[in-house]
Amino acid sequence: MRYFITFLYDGAAYHGWQIQPNAASVQQKLNEALSLLLREQISTTGAGRTDTGVNARKMIAHFDADALFDAEVLVTKLNRLLPPDIAVQQIRQVADNAHSRFDAKARTYHYYVYTKKNPFYRHYAMQLHYVPDFEAMNVAAEQLLGVHDFTSFSKLHTDVKTNICHVMRAEWVRVEDDLWRFEITADRFLRNMVRAVVGTLLEVGRGKISQAQFAAIIEQKDRCAAGDSVAGHALALVDVAYDY
Repeated sequence: MRYFITFLYDGAAYHGWQIQPNAASVQQKLNEALSLLLREQISTTGAGRTDTGVNARKMIAHFDADALFDAEVLVTKLNRLLPPDIAVQQIRQVADNAHSRFDAKARTYHYYVYTKKNPFYRHYAMQLHYVPDFEAMNVAAEQLLGVHDFTSFSKLHTDVKTNICHVMRAEWVRVEDDLWRFEITADRFLRNMVRAVVGTLLEVGRGKISQAQFAAIIEQKDRCAAGDSVAGHALALVDVAYDY
């Protein structure tokens, strides 16, 4: 039988979601806990891959299990067994052919920035030592909407078959007086894409890249043309959407 598991995590202590040789990952911790409690070898498949240090306020994975179990009881046991930085919210049975990655219709990420020293923001937002022009960044972000080749914002030498993504939303939103977040929703994301997009938009906000230059960066399909990737700790996967 196949199940979807919904969970969240603080990625600071992990080498990302995916299992890595000789490095701790969220997937490894989840697989180990499920295997121990269900007394069979469990392997999860995530809706996507988050990089080192990146957080998830909502992640979905699927797994297959032969054992019968009470979902609510298993959630409680998992949360007792898993480390404090990983929390399971729900487990539900789905169709045997349901797939957490391939069936996802959209994913949403948030990236947080602030400009004044604040110890309560530092773990989940990036401090800027300047005040960018958020209006200009939003004008540039509109150019991301629609279907584009996002090679300019992708990590090099990845194993994906295409760099085409459909971005449905890309906008800077003021959360508090000195806390802003970039909200982006797309059908899929490339490795390092959001962090590269944010880094390039911040160059627009500093007046170092014009609107025309930002459009040209998208068209060039060249990672070297875009800005630097920003830090991972301020990025969070916040939603994965399905039709069921």
